[in-house]
Amino acid sequence: MTVLALNAGSSSLKFSLYEVKDLSHPCLHGVLDGLQPQGQPCLQLRSADHVEQKNLSGDAEEVFASTLSQLAAWAQGRATPLQALAHRVVHGGQNYRQPVRVDAQVLRDLAELTPLAPLHQPHNLLGIERASAVFPGLPQIAVFDTAFHAGLSAVERTYALPARWREAGIQRYGFHGLSYTYLCQRLAELAPGHGPRVLLAHLGNGASACAVHGGRSVATSMGFSALEGLVMGTRTGNIDAGALLFLLEQGLQHDQIQSLLYRESGLLGLSGLSADMRTLRASASPAARLAIEVFTHRLLKELGGLAALLGGVDVLVFSGGIGEHDAQLRTDILQGLAYLGARLDAEKQQQLQGEGCISHADSRIAVWVIPTDEEQVMARAAIAILGLQGRS
Repeated sequence: MTVLALNAGSSSLKFSLYEVKDLSHPCLHGVLDGLQPQGQPCLQLRSADHVEQKNLSGDAEEVFASTLSQLAAWAQGRATPLQALAHRVVHGGQNYRQPVRVDAQVLRDLAELTPLAPLHQPHNLLGIERASAVFPGLPQIAVFDTAFHAGLSAVERTYALPARWREAGIQRYGFHGLSYTYLCQRLAELAPGHGPRVLLAHLGNGASACAVHGGRSVATSMGFSALEGLVMGTRTGNIDAGALLFLLEQGLQHDQIQSLLYRESGLLGLSGLSADMRTLRASASPAARLAIEVFTHRLLKELGGLAALLGGVDVLVFSGGIGEHDAQLRTDILQGLAYLGARLDAEKQQQLQGEGCISHADSRIAVWVIPTDEEQVMARAAIAILGLQGRS
């Protein structure tokens, strides 16, 4: 039996097909990107015996639907039957703290959370709706980024607001939970018996950090929405709420402020050049240099605060596109954490191929780089909720 994991975003669709009996590697993995306005849709496919990349024609909706139809035909042609689809949903709110089988009511509930994750939630839900049409009758399982942080203490999740607004759901939820779930699982495999105090840094176009103790989230940089915390590709991260009042006083409307905070700021807004760290590293522009320095400064500041809440750090994990590939950032951060006993092994870092430990033997903190695998977490959740394990 197989399970298909779909991660539908604003400009891409990632998918992985797993056999229930072996989740270590997908039978098929693919990325459809370039779905943003004026983008060039491109489909990349990888299986055990086949690698393919091709540009596609048509608008984003046509290409998305066509890719799902191809996936359905491919899955139906296999000897192992497809049992379910698992979907990443960024925000589960207060009510959805575990994976759930999707029905019409669940979709309505999740749609109400769109203002809390406007870059992600609409595309996540649209992916479910389209998949339901292409794969009629198959269970659709929603798996939530916020669920990993559902056990945060009242102290960590509470904003200093009057009770009526806290009761209305304004609290810190935390995100990137699927990534953090995978990183905790993989770290346990790579370094069994590691210390309980772990810092996780998921650094990409969306970026956050999380303090984990004994496998449980105890604090994280993102809060009510996916805006809070670190500087990101196009998102501000932390900003004084008074600045938003100022923007309102200047006559900006809701949609203008939302676009500014989510799509025009972060590395892109600071540099005036790009949201891509690789482009900024290659640039001689002072604005690009400032963007990198602000990103690094904010990350170091956040990690220091999380380390204080843990009472020290046993392990630090870098993940996400920037965390996995930007060696200079890792070097700068570890230099900044030298007071905690972090020490980089430059040779290990230079020889790193995807996944590995880059800390020196004398380092008091074990430092790992681990590429994340959110789709695997989604597949595991679908298998568990449908009771498929052992029936393969």
